Amino acid sequence: MNQELKKIDELPITAWLPTTVKEAKKRGWDQLDVILITGDAYVDHPAFGTAVMGRLLEAMGLRVAIIAQPNWQDDLRDFKKFGTPKYFFGVTSGNMDSMVNKYTAGKRLRSEDAYTPGGATNHRPDYATSVYSKILKQLYPDTPVLLGGIEASLRRVTHYDFWSDKLMPNILTTSGADMLVYGMGEQPLKEIVKLLMQGIAFNELKTIAQTAFLIDQSEKIPTKNIFWEDLELTSHEDCLSDKKAYAKNFMHVEVESNKQFANRLTQKVAGKLLVINPPFQTMSESEIDASFDLPYTRLPHPKYKDRGAISAYEMIKFSLNTHRGCFGGCSFCTISAHQGKMIASRSKQSIMNELEEIAKMKDFKGYISDMGGPSANMYQMKGIDQSLCDKCAAPSCVFPVICKNLDANPEKMTELYRDVAAHPKVKKAFVSSGLRYDLMFNDRSLNPKKDEEYVEQLISHHVSGRLKVAPEHTEDHVLKLMRKPAFHFFETFKNKFEEISKKKGIRQEIIPYFISSHPGCTPEDMANLAAKTKKLGYRLEQIQDFTPTPMTVATEIYYSGHHPYTLKEVKTAITLDDKTKQRTFFFWYKPENKNFIKNYLAKQKLFDLTKELFG
Repeated sequence: MNQELKKIDELPITAWLPTTVKEAKKRGWDQLDVILITGDAYVDHPAFGTAVMGRLLEAMGLRVAIIAQPNWQDDLRDFKKFGTPKYFFGVTSGNMDSMVNKYTAGKRLRSEDAYTPGGATNHRPDYATSVYSKILKQLYPDTPVLLGGIEASLRRVTHYDFWSDKLMPNILTTSGADMLVYGMGEQPLKEIVKLLMQGIAFNELKTIAQTAFLIDQSEKIPTKNIFWEDLELTSHEDCLSDKKAYAKNFMHVEVESNKQFANRLTQKVAGKLLVINPPFQTMSESEIDASFDLPYTRLPHPKYKDRGAISAYEMIKFSLNTHRGCFGGCSFCTISAHQGKMIASRSKQSIMNELEEIAKMKDFKGYISDMGGPSANMYQMKGIDQSLCDKCAAPSCVFPVICKNLDANPEKMTELYRDVAAHPKVKKAFVSSGLRYDLMFNDRSLNPKKDEEYVEQLISHHVSGRLKVAPEHTEDHVLKLMRKPAFHFFETFKNKFEEISKKKGIRQEIIPYFISSHPGCTPEDMANLAAKTKKLGYRLEQIQDFTPTPMTVATEIYYSGHHPYTLKEVKTAITLDDKTKQRTFFFWYKPENKNFIKNYLAKQKLFDLTKELFG
C-alpha cells in the first residue's frame, strides 16, 4: 500500500479528471461541458465505467469532471459545487446495481462495499441512479440528465425489483432523467456528444442507437432516415395485472438484445411512450483498443489515500481484461444483457501494451491476477460465417449445444497466455475469471488438438493453486433452466485437471461454485447435488442462494412463475424457509444439519440418498 501511495504522490493532481472546483481551476476551467456522477469511488482505471466515460469525453476535447459518491442527505453541496454543465449531467450507480451492491440474497445489508474506500457501506443510497437524477432535476430542471451503467441498463424497461418485491416501471420514469444509454457506453456516448457539439439540442436526439427515452403517447416516433422495425411491448399497466404478459415481454426484450440488427421497442407507461432504440453493432477491435488505450493513471484518486483500500480495485489492478461480452446466455446472469452476446476482443498488442504499464507499477511483484473477461476462454471467438450470426437471435451460442457456426479455436488465447507469461517482469499470470469448460471438450470442435493445447497450457501454468469454476448445479433439468452444460462436462474437466496436475507435479485443486433455490430446483435436487459432490470429494465452500436481478430469465420465472419462452409453469423457492431448506443441503456434513436432512429424506422416502450422504 505504501508503494502505491508513493506512486500517487509522484503524479500531479491534474493527472486525474477533476473532482473539485480547485482541481478544475488547475486545468484552467471555469465551466464544464459534462459532469459525471457515480455511486463508486473514482478509480482512474479501464475497469471502472465512470473513468472510461470520463476519459472518452476528455479525448473528444470536452471539459469533464467527476462527482464520486456525493452526499445525498445534506444540503446537496456536492451536487452544486460545479454548477451547470454546458451539455449534460451523466449519472450512474457505479459498476454494480446499487441494490445488488448493498444487499444480500436474504435482503440483509452487506458488511462491505467493495467500491468504497475502507469498505464503508453508507456512501451510496438505495436505487442510487434514480436518487441522484431526482436531485439534479430538482436543482437544475433545464439541464439534461443522461443515465448509464448497469443499473440503468438492466432497468430500462418494466422489471421486477426483488428488494421491494414489485414490478417497477423503466428507470427513466422513476428517475425523471431525459435519456439513458444501455450496454457498453462508448459508441452511443460518442454519437451523442458529436451531435451536441454540432449544435443539435439534447431533446432532439431521438435516433441514436442503444439509447432509450420517453415521449408523449400523442407524439410521433421519429422515422426520418430510420430503417428499424417497431415492436410494441405490453404496457407497464397491463404487466402489473398479467404476469404472463410481463414474462412474454421479457422474451421479446432478450431476443432483440441478442440480435445484430434488432427492432426498436416501445412500451406505454404512465401516459408516456418508452422508446428503446436497437443496439450498435459489436465494437470492432480498433474501437475497443481505443477505449483501453486512453491515458488512465490506473490508480484511485489521491483523496482516498487515508481512507483505506478500495477492494474492487485491489482485486483487478494487476489484471488484464482481454475482451467483453459473453455468448453463454446463462439464465441467472446479466452479462449478455449489458455487455452483449457477441465478443469484442482487444488486439494482442493493446493487451501487451497494458501489461507494460502494469509492469512499471512500483508495487507490482510479478503476478498477473487474471487474464480474461466475463468468461475467460472466449477471447477472439466469433462466428465462422458472420452473415449467419447477423440473422441469429438465440440467447446462447453454446446451449443446448455448441453452435456449428462458432469459431471456438482457442489458439490465439493460448498464444496470448504464453506471451504474457514470457514477459521478463512476469513471474506468473493467472486465469481467475469464469471458464466455460464445455468449450474445451466440444464434440463438434474443428480443432481438437488446439483445444488440448489450451487445456494443457491453462492447467500447467495459469492456476493460482485453486481454480474456481461454476458448474452451478448437478441435475439436468435445473441446468437446462440455467442454460448451463450437463454436469458430466465438469467431471471431465476435473479429471483432466487432476491428470495434468499430477503429471506436472503441481499441487492445485478445483473449487466449484453452486447455486441453491434457482427456479425449477427442489430440495430433492439439492439432496442429489449434495450426494454427487460428496462422491467427488467435496465439502462445498463457494455457494450462494439465487438472487433475482433485473433482466434475467431466472428472475422473470421467479416473479411470474412461468418461463418467458414457453409460458409453462415453473416451481420456485420463494419463502425464506424454502430457501433455507435448500441451502442446508450444501452443508450436509455439519452436525447441526444432519437430523434435518435425514428427517426430510425419510419423509420423501429417499433412503438411498440418506445412505450416500451418511452411510
